[in-house]
Amino acid sequence: MSRPRLSTVQTSLCLVSLIAAASMWFYVDAILVRYQITDSAAHNRPRGNLSDLYPRWLGARELLSHGRNPYGNDITAEIQKGYFGRTLDPSLPNDPKDQQAFAYPVYVVFLLAPTIQLPFELVQSTFRWILLGVSIASVGLWLKVLRWNLSFAGVFICTVLLLGSFPEVQGLKLQQLSLLVAALLAAGAACVSTGYLTTGGAILALATIKPQLALPLVAALLLWTTSDCKARWRFAAGFAGTMGILLAASEFFLPGWSRIFWQATREYRAYTNAQSILDQLVNWALGPWGGSLLAVLASLAAGTLLWRFRAAQPGSENFGRAIALVMALTLLVIPMDSPYNQVLLLPSIFLLAREVKRLTSSSTAVRTVYFGGVFAFAWAWLASLALAVIWCFSHAAAMTAWKLPLYATFALPVLAFMLTLLAVRQPAVLQARDATR
Repeated sequence: MSRPRLSTVQTSLCLVSLIAAASMWFYVDAILVRYQITDSAAHNRPRGNLSDLYPRWLGARELLSHGRNPYGNDITAEIQKGYFGRTLDPSLPNDPKDQQAFAYPVYVVFLLAPTIQLPFELVQSTFRWILLGVSIASVGLWLKVLRWNLSFAGVFICTVLLLGSFPEVQGLKLQQLSLLVAALLAAGAACVSTGYLTTGGAILALATIKPQLALPLVAALLLWTTSDCKARWRFAAGFAGTMGILLAASEFFLPGWSRIFWQATREYRAYTNAQSILDQLVNWALGPWGGSLLAVLASLAAGTLLWRFRAAQPGSENFGRAIALVMALTLLVIPMDSPYNQVLLLPSIFLLAREVKRLTSSSTAVRTVYFGGVFAFAWAWLASLALAVIWCFSHAAAMTAWKLPLYATFALPVLAFMLTLLAVRQPAVLQARDATR
C-alpha cells in the first residue's frame, strides 16, 4: 500500500522547517563561531577542543586506567590543556572563569568506560552522532508519553526543528551530556508511560549523571508511585536498585567520592557564578533572592497540580501533561542557564502545540501569552534567517548583530512554563476522567 502523498500545506511546512534549521546552522557556523574565534584572538583567550565531553572522558580514563582521582587539581590542569589548549592563568583577566573541572557524579565514568582506550578525536566525532541519534529518538518518545499521534509530516517537522534549534545545535557542537540526559529522561518517561516501570526507573537512575536535570522528574514519579504502591512499586525498585549498583561501584573505584563530588559542585557554582533563568531575569530588579522566590512560587503552583495528578494512570493524557509540567519547571528552577538545557522543553512545546485550540479560545490574557510564547519560540529562527540575508550583503553588519537570535533565550522557558501550567490546570483537564489506552 502506497504512502499517502503530502498535502500542499504539509509540504510547505516541511520546507519552512528545513529553511529554519538551515538558517540556524548557518548562523552558528558562519557568524557565532567566527565571532567567538575573532573575539578570543583579540583578547588572548585560549581555545582548545572546547568539548564538554572531554573533562568527563579524561577523568574516566584516569580513574579507570590509572586509579587517579578525577576531581583532583592535577587532573583539572590536564583537562584544561585539552579543553582550552593550555592551563588557565588566574593572573590573566581575560582567561575563562570556568575551570572545566570534573564536576559530575563519579559513576558517569561507567558510561564512558568503553571509550577510554580510544583517541579522543574518534570519541568526539562518534559521540556527536550518538547525540544526534538519541535526539531524533526523543521526539518519538515524548510524543508517546503525551499520547499525540502525529502524521509523518508532523513528526518530520518536529524533528527538523529540534535538530535546527539553537539549544540542540549548541549541544551538538559542544558534545554536551545534557542532550544524552534529555534523551534518557524521554526514554525513562516513555517506559513508565507504557507500563515498563522497572526499566523506566533504571533508565532514570542513569540520567542522574546530571542530577539537577533528572531529580525533579524522579521526585515527581516517586510521588506518583506512592499513590498506588501496590501497582507502581516496580518503578521505585528499578530506580533504587540501579542507583544502588552505581553508588556501590563508585565507592569501590573511588572511596569517599560523594564528599569530594559535593565539594567540586560547590566550587563549580562559585567559579561559574551559576544562576537559574529566573535569577538572570529578575535579580536585577528584585534583588539577589528574587529568582529564588519566584522559583519557590513556581514549584508550589506546579506541585499543587502534580498532587492532583498523582493518581494518573500510565499512558493517560493526564500522566503526559504532568510529565511536561515537571520538565518545564525543571528548566526554571535548576541553577543553570545554558541554552542547551532547553531541550528539556520539548514535551512542554509538544503539549502546547497540541492544546493550541483550547488555549487560544480561552481568555484574551491567555491568548496574548500564548502568541507571545509562539513569537519567543520562533524568534531565534527569524533572527538567524535575517542575519543570513544580511551576511550576503555585509559580513561586518551580520557579525555586529551576532547576539540577535539569542534575545529570547530566557523568555521562552518562562512563557512555556506559564502556558504549560495553564494547559494543565484548565477545568476540562482537571475534571477529565483518567483513562489509559
